[in-house]
Amino acid sequence: MADSEAKWYVVHTYSGYENKVKADIEKTIENRNLHDTILEVRVPMQDVVEMKNGARRTVQKKMFPGYVLVNMIMNDETWYVVRNTRGVTGFVGPGSKPVPLSEAEMKPLGIKTENVSIDFEEGDTIVVVAGVWKDTIGVVQRIDFGKQTATINVELFERETPVEISFDEVRKFN
Repeated sequence: MADSEAKWYVVHTYSGYENKVKADIEKTIENRNLHDTILEVRVPMQDVVEMKNGARRTVQKKMFPGYVLVNMIMNDETWYVVRNTRGVTGFVGPGSKPVPLSEAEMKPLGIKTENVSIDFEEGDTIVVVAGVWKDTIGVVQRIDFGKQTATINVELFERETPVEISFDEVRKFN
């Protein structure tokens, strides 16, 4: 069962327990010092536009209610920790054998697996070299290696608005 490379696994939870499961697994990672074997726990969200009382508003909804994604190296200890987290009903896979997500399954979730090194960090100024924000210059507010995006503020309707831009569409501004 040992595999030295971390993969993304899908964990089934009781409905409504997704964030609690994520928090509990993260607490266990801290307590047991499992940072090297359980790398990330994610509850994928998406923006959904709702009409309420005639007003449009964007809210975040879970992409997969009842499921949590865990990036981990599967071994007896990590399997046990995740499987025995309160609210977890099991791993997704035939029988009790967890099956990692394939590259193709992970792309629509905004998870890229290849390791990318970038030459900028939070606080650096970058220029957008492709896409709808081409030629925009901004200061990096946040970097998300999982999604491989940098968030910069752009002026939109005379307001500073955060925009996520893919690593491959930006360069460090010199």
